[in-house]
Amino acid sequence: MSHWMQQLAQRLAEGKDQVLVTVARAEGSTPRDAGTVMLVGVDDTHDTIGGGHLEWEAIAMARVLLAGGSPQALLRFSLGAKLGQCCGGVVWLVLERILVADAPAWQQRALALREGLVVTRQLQSPSHGSDWQCAPAAGHVATTQLEGDLKMWSLTQTWLPFPFTVMLVGAGHVGAALVHVLAPLGIKLFWIDEREDLFGDQSAWPDNVQCMATDTPESEIAAAAPGSCFLLMTHNHSLDFELCQAILKRDDFDYFGMIGSHSKRATFEHRLRDRGVSPERFKDMICPIGVSGITAKEPAAIAIAVAAQLLQVRERRQVLGRRLAHTSNDHSLVDPPSSLSPERL
Repeated sequence: MSHWMQQLAQRLAEGKDQVLVTVARAEGSTPRDAGTVMLVGVDDTHDTIGGGHLEWEAIAMARVLLAGGSPQALLRFSLGAKLGQCCGGVVWLVLERILVADAPAWQQRALALREGLVVTRQLQSPSHGSDWQCAPAAGHVATTQLEGDLKMWSLTQTWLPFPFTVMLVGAGHVGAALVHVLAPLGIKLFWIDEREDLFGDQSAWPDNVQCMATDTPESEIAAAAPGSCFLLMTHNHSLDFELCQAILKRDDFDYFGMIGSHSKRATFEHRLRDRGVSPERFKDMICPIGVSGITAKEPAAIAIAVAAQLLQVRERRQVLGRRLAHTSNDHSLVDPPSSLSPERL
C-alpha cells in the first residue's frame, strides 16, 4: 500500500526523522507479507508489520538507527522459539533511516504515485541509502525482492499507483460507511454521486479517495480503467438499472456488485433480457452483495461484508501478481545458517 509515502512525507515535513521498516522477505507463516512497511519515529509509529514481539524488536532497532550510527540494517527473525510467536515463520526486515532533509524528495514521490507513476527502490549493502526512481506504470508489477545474504544483499521494490481501483456510485449511508472502511486500505476509490454535499469535507479524505459530483456517472463508468471494480449503491433503482447496463457493456472489470435483494436481482435480470443482454452475463453481477453468512442490515455491517468481498478479489489479484513476478525472476535469497536470534549487518 502506498499511502505510507504520504505519511512519511508529512512526518518529515514536521521535522521528525524516520526509519522505514520493510518486510523484505517472509518465509512460512508470518503476520504480514513481503512489501509491508512501517514508519518509526523517536516517539511514535505509523502502520504495522504484524505486532507482537517482532514489531517490538523492530521498533527498538529502528530507534537505535535514529540515534546515529549505521543508516541501514538487515534483520532476520525466526518467529518461533526466540520471539514466542506461534506462527513460526521467518521474517527478514530492512531498516533504513530517512532524514528530515529528504522531505522534498518524499513529497515528490508521494505526488508521483498520485499522478499514476510507478516508484521503484534499489538498496544495496553497504550504501548510504536507497536509489529511488519514478517511471510510467505500464508493464510493471508490484514486487519486493531480497537477494544475497546477511553480509552482502540487495533489496528491489516496485510500488504501483493504487493497483486496486474501486468505483463506488452512491453516497448514502452504506456508501459512506464503505468509504470509511476502504479508505485506510490504500485502495484507489472513486466515489461518485450527484449530491456533492453528501461527501462532507473532501479535504479530510486521504489521497486515494476521489469524490466526483456528476450528473452523468455512466460516462465515468465508461472511462474507468480495465480491471476496475464497480459498486452500485444509489438511491434510485432506475439509475441502478441504467448503470448496470453500462457496466455489463464492459468485459474487463474484476468485480461488479449492486446493493439489493434477490427480488431486485430477479427484476433486473428480466429487464436485462428484454434489453438484449445475454443471460450468460448475469453471473458477472453480484446482487445481493457481501460475503455470505452476514445478514445484519446496519450500514456499517453491510460495508464490512462488502469490503471483505472486495478484499477477496484483491487477494486473488495479488496472488496472480506474485506468480508472475516469480516466473520472471530466477534469483533467490541465500539463507545463512538458521538462528533463533535476529542478525543484522
